[in-house]
Amino acid sequence: MTAAPRIAPGGAAEIGRVNLLIARAIGAAAGGGPPNIFTTLARHPRLFRRWLRFAGALMPGGLLPREDTELVILRVAHNCGCDYEWRHHERLARVAGLSAEAVERARQGDDAAGWSGRQRLLIRAADELHSARVLSDELWSELRPLMSDAELIELCMLVGHYEMLAMTLNSLGVAPDVLPEAPPRAARALQAIVARRGRKGPRA
Repeated sequence: MTAAPRIAPGGAAEIGRVNLLIARAIGAAAGGGPPNIFTTLARHPRLFRRWLRFAGALMPGGLLPREDTELVILRVAHNCGCDYEWRHHERLARVAGLSAEAVERARQGDDAAGWSGRQRLLIRAADELHSARVLSDELWSELRPLMSDAELIELCMLVGHYEMLAMTLNSLGVAPDVLPEAPPRAARALQAIVARRGRKGPRA
């Protein structure tokens, strides 16, 4: 990644007041200022709004358990060498229930000691989709009994989305944000709301 952003974060004049308010609200919920990812991508305002809806449907609004989602995203961030993605999601992973040890272990791969069988499969899925761009028949046969059709679709799209995002962040040189050491209560409250909604089952 370049030392300075290739495309600088925008203010109200560049991204519009509504998009800036959205970025500020998301930043405030995380205990900081407007994240650079939002104020940079919002320089393409029409695409930004549509991307937000899609991204939100995967995280935090997806069907997969949040702990699974964050583990996959961490592995994608590691595979893509995306520090920006990693720094944000190591915090979110802790809120979702992963221990500090598990977060760091995500860099080691599926053969590291301490994973559950399901977690090993998720890491293998992130790795296969990263390197081969397809899940092998062997891995598919192991995932199939554990996940619904919708969850398997979401798993593939989750990896693909965060690979795309990592590529974009790295290529644009998006600067890291100043983050508090731990997510504030607002982030934990949002996590609880999402978890309750998830327990109601798939949405029509």
